[in-house]
Amino acid sequence: MQEPEKQYPNFALTNKVALVTGAARGLGRACALALAHAGADIGLGLRDINSAKELEEKIKDMGRKVIRLQMDVSSLQQINDAVKNVVNEFGKIDILVNNVGVAPDNPAEKVTEEDFDYTINLNLNGTFFTAQAVGRQMIKQGSGRIINMSSQAGFIALNDESIYCMTKAGINHLTKNLASEWAKYNINVNAVAPTFIETPGTEPWLKDKDFRQNVLDRIPLGRIGKPMEVAGAVVFLASDAASLITGDIMLIDGGWTTR
Repeated sequence: MQEPEKQYPNFALTNKVALVTGAARGLGRACALALAHAGADIGLGLRDINSAKELEEKIKDMGRKVIRLQMDVSSLQQINDAVKNVVNEFGKIDILVNNVGVAPDNPAEKVTEEDFDYTINLNLNGTFFTAQAVGRQMIKQGSGRIINMSSQAGFIALNDESIYCMTKAGINHLTKNLASEWAKYNINVNAVAPTFIETPGTEPWLKDKDFRQNVLDRIPLGRIGKPMEVAGAVVFLASDAASLITGDIMLIDGGWTTR
């Protein structure tokens, strides 16, 4: 006799509401589309609210509700306003994809205080205060899923990226701390840590043949990742199928860190 269907993993996100930061392009865009495809309604966190109109239409064409939000994560006011607007529109937030991050190419000996503060502000401050604002809402709800965007750079050294690597290592530990602190509220906090992915942000580096070959030589699977390969892990962590996973940093690196 067949087992009851409820015993099988459930990957659907029907009737869920997701907020994705940095949603206009690259990994954020892919995550927004993948979450919508799985059934979620979407809040698009945007540095410029006038962007991502084409993305908004794609999500609507899937039959999902979607709202564009002015959300520069360097502004605490914009973070809090965006979260409030999502709740006003949809009544809740089930999923946060904390995606915004920058990776300026800068040798350690040349880093200025301005460079340092800029990277820390977006990557660490923005990630924490967005998680805080959404976490407060999830605590009220008694449930939620937070997925932070880390990087393999949180585990390894990348030359000329010392500040970026430091922030991603910080995101990894923040993820574990929030997972521990908020578990009592039924909030799962995890991170995904990709290798080099084909996005507008990595294009300037990956179009250099020597750099690209060096990257490929370090990845046992022998290829650069695609945004939807990261988005697939995000959908999994947002779903009921991942209900027992919290405090994890999921490497999506083609095997880079195995060597």
